[in-house]
Amino acid sequence: MARKLIYIHGFNSSEQSFKAQQLGQWLAQQSIDCTYLTPRLHYDPAIAMLQLEQLIDKDTALIGSSLGGFYATYLSQHHGVRAVVVNPAVRPFELLHDYLGPQYNPYQQQHYTLTHQHVETLRQLYVESLHSPENILLLQQSGDEVLPYQQAVNYFSASPSRIEFGGDHSFIGFERYFDTLVRFLEITNTNKENQIQL
Repeated sequence: MARKLIYIHGFNSSEQSFKAQQLGQWLAQQSIDCTYLTPRLHYDPAIAMLQLEQLIDKDTALIGSSLGGFYATYLSQHHGVRAVVVNPAVRPFELLHDYLGPQYNPYQQQHYTLTHQHVETLRQLYVESLHSPENILLLQQSGDEVLPYQQAVNYFSASPSRIEFGGDHSFIGFERYFDTLVRFLEITNTNKENQIQL
């Protein structure tokens, strides 16, 4: 049963992402009995992974969006914890070659340079084959204009999934799945009137 929930934001995003804030407000309203963390991740994947590794224990569950879904997949498979991935990046090291060079993250107000080493680090984090696919729930919309949705559908084919036609990269209507993800991640609810059955 998870007592800690970590939301992992995507590429050039921040802990202030709409989905992260939306979920945090809902957890508070529902008296969900867990510590909710939304760390601001470094642009360097190696440092971002160190940040996340320091937060994880056996009572942790993960939610990752886009590049955060890629990180959540790695962590889920290596630590044996559950994760929900939302329109996740599967092979970001292939896509980010087009973004090498100067970058600006408006949500962190940070200029930086995306390097070949950053991309290579992502390649090293890639899990070729999921050994515990049952630990990951895929939330995917086919209208994702940033990432190839079929790649995620194929990669997570052995995992439980909710696949919708339409939508976009932000995953329209994310709030519709809050009950589902809390049940999947095995997080308790201290509000007896709204007790979520696991």
